[in-house]
Amino acid sequence: MSLKFAYWVPNVSGGLVISKIPQRTGWSFEDNARYAQIAEEVGFEFALLQTRFVASYGAENQLEAITLASALATVTKKIKLIAAVLPGLWHPGVVAKMISTIDQISHGRAAINVVSGWFKGEFHAYGQPWLDHDERYRRSEEFISILRKMWSDEEAHFRGDFYRINGAPLKPKPIEIPPIFQGGNSSAARHMAARVSDWYFMNGNTIDGVKAQIDEVKTLAAANKRRVKFGVNAFVIVRDTEEEARQVLRDIIQYADSEAVEGFRSQVRFAGQASPEREGMWANSNFEDLVQYNDGFKTGLIGTAEQVADRIIELKKVGVDLILTAFLHYDEDLQAFGEKVIPLVREREVDLQNKLEFSR
Repeated sequence: MSLKFAYWVPNVSGGLVISKIPQRTGWSFEDNARYAQIAEEVGFEFALLQTRFVASYGAENQLEAITLASALATVTKKIKLIAAVLPGLWHPGVVAKMISTIDQISHGRAAINVVSGWFKGEFHAYGQPWLDHDERYRRSEEFISILRKMWSDEEAHFRGDFYRINGAPLKPKPIEIPPIFQGGNSSAARHMAARVSDWYFMNGNTIDGVKAQIDEVKTLAAANKRRVKFGVNAFVIVRDTEEEARQVLRDIIQYADSEAVEGFRSQVRFAGQASPEREGMWANSNFEDLVQYNDGFKTGLIGTAEQVADRIIELKKVGVDLILTAFLHYDEDLQAFGEKVIPLVREREVDLQNKLEFSR
């Protein structure tokens, strides 16, 4: 299968790095309509709209993900729109209806990312209870089970610890059952992915770190007689020379918003320590890693187009199915990645397939 490419939709202000470096990246609907059109023209298959209700790391303005996905569906033709949602702030039956509506509007391009939640401040601000770590994942699993029932059953019935559905209908159904994405690094997250999710998102990591996660979740999924696909986060810096790309990275870190990064670090540390294993998605992240708040620098997509394409192929070899990208300057960097990197990856995929067939 060919690798898929996605990009983080910058639907919150401040861009995708916690830095005061100048960024030519906007967060408005007009900006995001333009980015989505560029992305689908140059070969991206997915756009991930992040969910945020409170400015946890300096992102003062936020556009809600499902609403924006609905709007972007009307100005795009091909790209799949992954709207992130927070169980606890949403009812799954209502979300099932909303995503089904987006699927109708977009002619089958809706998807969902179920985010179990790490930021206690959001739930407190909206007057919702903050559950223990593994309870949040149990709630998310029920949430996903209801989505599937609503999208497939004539009348959905569900009785769980968090939700009840009593013969609820949903018409029209989605044109296609929307793929369900999730992230998380805890044991609860990995087991949940193995049981109910279609895609498992991983924070940025080394090749070995990515492989270890994939191998574990694949094994867990096989025990449940399921298959899961894998996406990895990566902040991409492509320039004419490796030194130019590395200098951009050094500049981003040099101008990091230290107060915001430290605030983010304290929030995610609390979330990780709440898991039974006392370790979360950012357990091994240092200050520089957290300047990109999904550890995107760790993945190493920084250099020339050729170097980045080579690195992407190495990720494919260990089982990655999708590269989730973020950029500094969205207009030019999105386009450059699509025009310079994706074609090189496609060429290398053909070479890799030919080598595999020759070795058989």
